[in-house]
Amino acid sequence: MIQDREPIRVALLGCGTVGTEVLRLLQDQPEEFAARTGAPMLVTGVAVRRPHKHPEVPEHLLTTDAHALVEGNVDVIVELIGGIEPARSLLLTALKSGKSVVTANKALLAEHGSELYAAADAAGADIYFEAAVAGAIPLLRPLRESLAGDRINRVMGIVNGTTNYILSAMDSTGAGYSETLDEAGRLGYAEADPTADVDGFDAAAKAAILASLAFHTRVTASDVHREGISAVTPGDIAAARTLDRTVKLLAICERVVDEDGTESVSARVHPAMIPRSHPLAGVGDAFNAVFVEAEAAGQLMFYGRGAGGAPTASAVLGDLVAVARNLVVAGKGPRESAHAQLPMRPMGKTPTRYHISLDVADKPGVLSQVAATFNENDVSISVVRQQGRGAEASLVVVTHTASDAALRSTVDKIAQLPVVREVVSVMRVEGESS
Repeated sequence: MIQDREPIRVALLGCGTVGTEVLRLLQDQPEEFAARTGAPMLVTGVAVRRPHKHPEVPEHLLTTDAHALVEGNVDVIVELIGGIEPARSLLLTALKSGKSVVTANKALLAEHGSELYAAADAAGADIYFEAAVAGAIPLLRPLRESLAGDRINRVMGIVNGTTNYILSAMDSTGAGYSETLDEAGRLGYAEADPTADVDGFDAAAKAAILASLAFHTRVTASDVHREGISAVTPGDIAAARTLDRTVKLLAICERVVDEDGTESVSARVHPAMIPRSHPLAGVGDAFNAVFVEAEAAGQLMFYGRGAGGAPTASAVLGDLVAVARNLVVAGKGPRESAHAQLPMRPMGKTPTRYHISLDVADKPGVLSQVAATFNENDVSISVVRQQGRGAEASLVVVTHTASDAALRSTVDKIAQLPVVREVVSVMRVEGESS
């Protein structure tokens, strides 16, 4: 009988929006979770900083001593406090003592994942982290397990709900960045300090995790090229619309193969124009979606709510059930796969395309001078459009694929041309062949 088995003892570190939902579901559905795992699950403690702020948690479970909870009689640690410390120290202590870990801590995994994996391997413990990227969307386990026999070439997605809401609203309303950010804050989509989201730090940490899993290579957040959305203007959005494109903040992780067969990994986060026909273009509001390209499986897309208490709790509980099942049958979950250890490709050597908007003089020879500069830098033009007259004259150029360094150098040289009054905007173009 399941109820006669020793319970799986679970400790929660942190009890915010996600932790509260995890605790509620475990307490509301004990028979259901016992049936799924093969043994009862018993929450033995909840570590928080301010117990009086958590009237929903039974008083006998509350503690402010997270270290004592981790070192006590417990089988699984569920870490939901976020940040690097004390989370890193607590999880290393747990793993080294053979306790399994479930975490949603993307920043910690992106910076210290290899250290945690090594500790788990040495002690024979599990570490699961589905909730660290894209909330409720089952994404990491497919990359880690379902596609383990395939060769993944590219992972591109929208992995931050705040920035997706802002850019989607700018596209639908024509409003500017600042006012849309304010509205996102009023609706609860943006934090009081939105820096981690709008400057791309959150997405970069997630990109590091995705690249590590997809390409069997250790990638940290510092390896990821990062740009945020604060410089995106209504003019950029309007320019994209004229080309039947929209603007999204994308996390792009890809395997790049040179002509000599040498492989490397590119990981980057930045705003980009994508065709409105692309599956990611229709992802609106605060939703997340990730597009995966694999050799055998082809194109796959994962879509859903990327944040929020209940959606993220769903991913945490899925991991908790997996860990508990392993404990019941004395099995182990998947280990770190970093056998490829491909080199990281600098952003300057990464192939991409640019959309460039120029404020130019309305006089003969403008287009020929601009085109000559592109030619001198071995960058070819895909689309060119001149519009307006006099003081309103402008030139829009979309390039073919070239290295980011060559494209950036070309833009810098164009800015020095006497016929160019200003480089109004530069944005990368993704999601279509060139």
